[in-house]
Amino acid sequence: DLKIWLAEGSNYPGQADLRGRQDRLHESLQRISDALDPEQRLVLEYKFFEPSFYHTDVPDWGTSYVQVAALGERALVCLDTGHHAPGTNIEFIVMQLLRLGKLGSFDFNSRFYADDDLIVGAADPFQLFRILFEVIRGGGLNNPDVAFMLDQCHNVEKKIPGQIRSVLNVQEMTARALLVDQKALATAQAAGDVLAANGILMDAFYTDVRGDLAAWRESRGLPADPMAAYAASGYGASIA
Repeated sequence: DLKIWLAEGSNYPGQADLRGRQDRLHESLQRISDALDPEQRLVLEYKFFEPSFYHTDVPDWGTSYVQVAALGERALVCLDTGHHAPGTNIEFIVMQLLRLGKLGSFDFNSRFYADDDLIVGAADPFQLFRILFEVIRGGGLNNPDVAFMLDQCHNVEKKIPGQIRSVLNVQEMTARALLVDQKALATAQAAGDVLAANGILMDAFYTDVRGDLAAWRESRGLPADPMAAYAASGYGASIA
């Protein structure tokens, strides 16, 4: 994958020709796409803002989708979970891009205010659960066409344990999302039973799967507690 994120835009009304910039963006992406080998993909990332404040050239999933849709099948959208306005329903975007066959990759992280790049699931575990439920339902799990990546900036916490914690959080919320009784959920939704449908999701979310995941790791010859295993290995001190 060639993943592109463009920190481009303008700060003041009238500063830039908005339409002209979109036209030139398309022309540039077309030239890049045409130069790729058949096994390569172009993945276009979007970001709400940064560093410009009046407009950003690729500020949302719709703009990214419009641009890659014009390039063909080997151009897709990258969804960074920290790149949205507050209150955005990210799982809706996940669903829509999977539905359209245009979700190429994830950058997993957490945010409180802007693009904070924190450990995924730290700010809102329920959001991560909802995202992964839509990934599962939309056929994005274990799908080679959807790449999963951690895009985080570990400054206070140690970097490798921070990455391990992120992987564990994704594993846990994936396991919980797999517990959703989709048949019962569909029945409740069709019947308009709001509380039953919500309860089915919440029952899965509140299920503690940590013991099952520990047993799953041990059955594959892996440490039941990866955080403890890393600490005991002394690797962090040796590389420091």
